[in-house]
Amino acid sequence: MTALPEYARPLTSAEYAALPEDIDARFELQEGNRVMSPSPVPRHQLGHFRLAAQLDAQLPGHVVLQEVDIDLELVPPDQPGTVRVPDVVVVPREAFQRVDEHGGLLRASDVSLAVEILSRGSVRTDSRIKHEEYADAGIGHYWMIDLLDGPSLVACHLAGAFGYRDDEPVRGTVVTRAPFPLRIDLDALLA
Repeated sequence: MTALPEYARPLTSAEYAALPEDIDARFELQEGNRVMSPSPVPRHQLGHFRLAAQLDAQLPGHVVLQEVDIDLELVPPDQPGTVRVPDVVVVPREAFQRVDEHGGLLRASDVSLAVEILSRGSVRTDSRIKHEEYADAGIGHYWMIDLLDGPSLVACHLAGAFGYRDDEPVRGTVVTRAPFPLRIDLDALLA
């Protein structure tokens, strides 16, 4: 009989964070189960790299990270957890320093902005599942960027018990005051 690895059972977020780093695959934790997602195609990678650069240049008091684990804290710590890996997140410098010094994961409550760039294989996950999970986790601002039919950006912000309110898609240059004063050139994501 073959013994299953210990993590074959549903994991808490802390157990997931304690797993060794896997450089050969990309995983998220969905209700305690490790879910593998394919590596992004070059167009997707270029888009989120350039978005992160635009955000980083405008947000000196924050840290802009790409593809980092976020504990959504949707359940008590001893229950099977959910950890997502947004394409780009903005967190306060203090949250980054806490994780850098003490370990663990960034938390949903640390995230000022989460961004997903839609891919052919992730449209439903990003626009439905993560949309609901990020709202349930209390992430105040969530952007969905469509490079396939765009580029365009849909800004979502918490609207009380109803989850996110989604703005109409914007093309060209996005100028916003929330969650920060920002100017994002969407066409430059692929130029």
